[in-house]
Amino acid sequence: MRTSTAGRVGQYAALLAYLLFLAFPFLWLISTAFKPPRELGSLHPTWIPKDPTLANFRQAFDEQPLLHAALNSLVAALGAALIAVLLATPLAYVMARHRTRLARAATGWVVVSQAFPLVLVIIPLFLVLKNLRLINSVPGLVMVYVVWALPFALWMLVGYVRAVPPELEEAAAVDGAGRLRTLVSVTAPLLAPGIVATALFAFVTAWNEFFFALVLLKTPEKQTLPVVLTHFIGAEGVADLGPLAAAAFLATLPSLVVFAVIQRRITGGMLAGAVKS
Repeated sequence: MRTSTAGRVGQYAALLAYLLFLAFPFLWLISTAFKPPRELGSLHPTWIPKDPTLANFRQAFDEQPLLHAALNSLVAALGAALIAVLLATPLAYVMARHRTRLARAATGWVVVSQAFPLVLVIIPLFLVLKNLRLINSVPGLVMVYVVWALPFALWMLVGYVRAVPPELEEAAAVDGAGRLRTLVSVTAPLLAPGIVATALFAFVTAWNEFFFALVLLKTPEKQTLPVVLTHFIGAEGVADLGPLAAAAFLATLPSLVVFAVIQRRITGGMLAGAVKS
């Protein structure tokens, strides 16, 4: 009994230490965003700003087109999430319900594709977009985000589809419902939470993506928010720390809000894929 109690205490202590490790950068970012220049250059920094100010936020908006960049990120993220879900949902249904060799091969592709580093695929993607004349365009970036998000979206949705009992579809067929009617009236409503969670995850991934946007977008008016944040760093590598922290804090908020909303659904989708019907 004592050993069990000590083990639980150790587990909770390790979990608390891990949470503090993860929270430290974000808490320090918030603290930096509200500090005046005098405190930013102090040799003895403090967690809580002694003289909090909003000047960093005003300077960030004055120096860089943050709103326009956020709009570009929003368009790219929404477009990628919508298209990825529209493509992944029927494919996931086929992979989950018809476990053929082709379906197993597709599942293997989903797993293997997640191991590809970004540098490995950027040159082929660049050449394809160049031939399609989609370099330096938000639609081209959306296409790349869809390709990158589709494997994980498939993996999530396959788990949700397998969690829906096939007996429900069989019962609808016995009642005279056709395949399309069954999918629309029976299966789709049960998949709605998984579809929403998958779309939001694809949105967050595209919203935070930096590498593809840096390589594919050249003109300032087309750049997304993560790329614009790099403009707060000078040519010599010296960062305008206060405005950079303020802009980064604002750019991080949407991701935190979305993950706070969908984290339970994401966990449920992952666990659903581990259950055999």
